[in-house]
Amino acid sequence: MVNGRFVGGYMDKSEILKRAEAYIAAEQDKRFSDEVAELVKKEDFKELEDRFYQTLEFGTGGLRGIMGGGTNRMNTLEINMATQGLANYVLKAFPEKAKDGTLSAVVAYDSRLNSDVFAEATALIFAANGIKAYLFSSLRPTPELSFAIRTLGAQTGVVVTASHNPRMYNGYKAYWDDGAQVIEPHDKGIIDEVNKVTEVKTMTRVEAIASEKLVIIDKEIDEKFWEMCKAQLFRPELIKEKAKDVRIVYTPLHGTGGVHVNKVLGDLGLKIITVPEQAEPDGNFPTVEKPNPEEKPALTLAVELAKKEKADGVMATDPDADRFGTAFPDKDGNFVLLSGNQMGALLMDYVLLSRKEFNKMPANPAVIRSIVTSPFGDYVCKKYGVEMLECLTGFKWIAAIEAQFEADGSKNYVFGLEESYGYKVEKEVMDKDGVSAAAMCAEMILYWRSKGKSLLEHLDDMYKEFGYFEDRAISQNFPGSSGSETMKGIMADLRTNPPTTLGGEKIVKIRDIQNSVVFDPANPSAKEAIGFPKSNVLQFYLESGTIVSARPSGTEPKIKFYVNSMIPAGNGTDAWLTDAKNKAAVLCDNISKDIQAKIDAASK
Repeated sequence: MVNGRFVGGYMDKSEILKRAEAYIAAEQDKRFSDEVAELVKKEDFKELEDRFYQTLEFGTGGLRGIMGGGTNRMNTLEINMATQGLANYVLKAFPEKAKDGTLSAVVAYDSRLNSDVFAEATALIFAANGIKAYLFSSLRPTPELSFAIRTLGAQTGVVVTASHNPRMYNGYKAYWDDGAQVIEPHDKGIIDEVNKVTEVKTMTRVEAIASEKLVIIDKEIDEKFWEMCKAQLFRPELIKEKAKDVRIVYTPLHGTGGVHVNKVLGDLGLKIITVPEQAEPDGNFPTVEKPNPEEKPALTLAVELAKKEKADGVMATDPDADRFGTAFPDKDGNFVLLSGNQMGALLMDYVLLSRKEFNKMPANPAVIRSIVTSPFGDYVCKKYGVEMLECLTGFKWIAAIEAQFEADGSKNYVFGLEESYGYKVEKEVMDKDGVSAAAMCAEMILYWRSKGKSLLEHLDDMYKEFGYFEDRAISQNFPGSSGSETMKGIMADLRTNPPTTLGGEKIVKIRDIQNSVVFDPANPSAKEAIGFPKSNVLQFYLESGTIVSARPSGTEPKIKFYVNSMIPAGNGTDAWLTDAKNKAAVLCDNISKDIQAKIDAASK
């Protein structure tokens, strides 16, 4: 135990029971306390150990875990402790506003089970601590929460969501007054306060409304958010002229995006056909195993409907509508799902060419991407004379760099992206935004159609110009207390015994973000310092320009490997592109086999 919070490790049965009994006594939500009491009664120590071997902590996505009773689960007690700690930190961080009673927070939630319960509990704790809580009247997208914080001038905010995770998960993302997710030092400061919590202040909804410490919000923020999304567009006349020629099939995957995406795209005049089986919010996600637009099965119903309707494209958002996925028909009518790196490069190219055409490119423009995102976009930036900057994984780091631009005026933000289907075209939201991305994508479709090309054809043109890029994502789950140790062992082995080749290619550079160094493995003693905040990430650079990254997830018990392969540009012909695609596929296959062998060996 560290500062009153469990951090993992072996427990005997007496320790398990001690923790379980303490939880039952503290948890006021009987749904969760009864779960644990039943496990104690059954003497299910394996399940109890998994629920109590540690306490959930903030990762790249905040607080996130499987719902249920226990300190290693998402439940009302963990929400209450986190919120009281956050409230305590906010009161200390803004002493003048705390003194004059002008502190405020915004709370939103998505369609997941218990999200509304957790969100109201959060709002009432803020209210009881003298912090005015603006609570959305019903479920809303995560990007709208960020927008609302900035619009209302709040000091903090919370959205209850587990984003794209499976149905048994829920989560809690904490935001700061700039509208971005909390980072250092605030994240550590909040955790320190959570660890000190001995009493949670709360009040009833009736009391909170009567005292004007709880304010319910809806259309006054919605309408401003919709207008902001539409204001990002470059060619309203083109949309007005051509919109009726395009048919889009859209799925919110049972989440928050339905009203917002349909409203924004509908206002533009586009014909939107929503997948009926996935249109209504439902935390059980009955039609998908994972409500994640990154995964092909999640888009099965949308693609089937698009084929039937002869649609021009498929769009999808995850449950909290911050991620945006797409699929488009090829020349044979088969729908091709674009990766986050591909759509990111397309959107970036369109934004930059439009800014240049309309003389809207600011001085010192910059694009920001995460370190595990494909370098494809780097070549696009170079073409337009725009600087590309890297940051750690998680859009909060993109927002942090943008906030620094706002503070010192050194550069001007024009676009941000990460491979996990996250894009941000606007400045008004400090997080990835699937709603504004959908609007910009719709305009981009119309633009390239006006030039006689489909998006897939333009993507091939970009490959011929910049080189061919192909991505693979490999992940392996390691659940439970032993899984955490296994993951640590795998990452330790990769550091102490790194591979010299991957996929038959020599590794020419290793970047170790945790140890803040980069070096040539042929000369490991000659290390150079790098300036990223520490994070448990390793990157291996191959001779061709291909990059392989290893990173334990910050929100799930798994290690992720990202393969960003590159085949350098050739003569720009169709024959070259076909050959490049074949070479990249073989390279990715071989790298995947090597990675799996490394995982298997280290897991034994």
